[in-house]
Amino acid sequence: MAIIIASDIKNLQPWINALKKNDPALEVITADQVKDPSEVEFVLAWNYPHGLLKNYPRVKTVSSMGAGADHILADPWLPENINIVRIADPRMSEDMYEFTLAAIMNRLRMLTAYREMQVRGVWKKKLYRRISDVRIGVMGTGAIGNHIAERLQASGFVVSGWKRSPASSAAYKTYYGTVQLRNFLAGSDILVCVLPLTPETEGILNRENMQMLPKNAWIINLGRGAHVVDEDLLSLLDSGHLDGASLDVFRDEPLPSGHPFWKHSKIFLTPHIASLPFPESVAPQIVENYRNTINRQPLINTVNRDQGY
Repeated sequence: MAIIIASDIKNLQPWINALKKNDPALEVITADQVKDPSEVEFVLAWNYPHGLLKNYPRVKTVSSMGAGADHILADPWLPENINIVRIADPRMSEDMYEFTLAAIMNRLRMLTAYREMQVRGVWKKKLYRRISDVRIGVMGTGAIGNHIAERLQASGFVVSGWKRSPASSAAYKTYYGTVQLRNFLAGSDILVCVLPLTPETEGILNRENMQMLPKNAWIINLGRGAHVVDEDLLSLLDSGHLDGASLDVFRDEPLPSGHPFWKHSKIFLTPHIASLPFPESVAPQIVENYRNTINRQPLINTVNRDQGY
């Protein structure tokens, strides 16, 4: 038995090294090195070719290499009886918080604008906003979103959170469901989206919902690119209803060279780097799920297909 890695990541050696460091006796190979597909039971995957898993008649578990599993669930040939697991690393949640904080402070202190002024040789002071001056709305308060909301609250921000279903009590004000979405959005000067991608959340950042945000609101999308209706975001930025957006995820990645996001003056984009899985830190839970699969034991960090996460 072996862990099979099926991924579009160009350099998989760090993953192989981290897994074997966790268990030197472990065999780790890539999908193109599989000699007997009937022996494959565990696949570690990220953006693998759809339909690949149906070539492995005995596959029991597919593990995402990251926190999201939508790239697996999008496979139309995904076997119905297969277990899906994902990465759940507290350090990745902290990485997401740090990136969110950086994006917010860039907005409040207008650092990108000052950089542009420097290039043009312009010396001009702008009145900045303080932490206590803005209301932060975190859209999607699962494990990652809740961590971000709690850390922002502890940093002095006025924070609220929204999720689709009722949530347990939190240190910040919480909203849930479509009925309370309007009030949540209306109280969010900066909206941070960390929702999982499901049929219900795809396109949730559309014209109707984004118009509920206060005028001059700012959007930070760290969830998935398909949460945003690109044309609606561009329209609301151009009309002046939204003052800007920080985007780390996109419908097509890499973002196509001709996409209008690239040169839009109100969009700050980054190449999906808000939180990256470090092989050394996540290898233990991957190996644990591999062993549990082989030994027919309960898995950790399982994905609910109906919920999409």
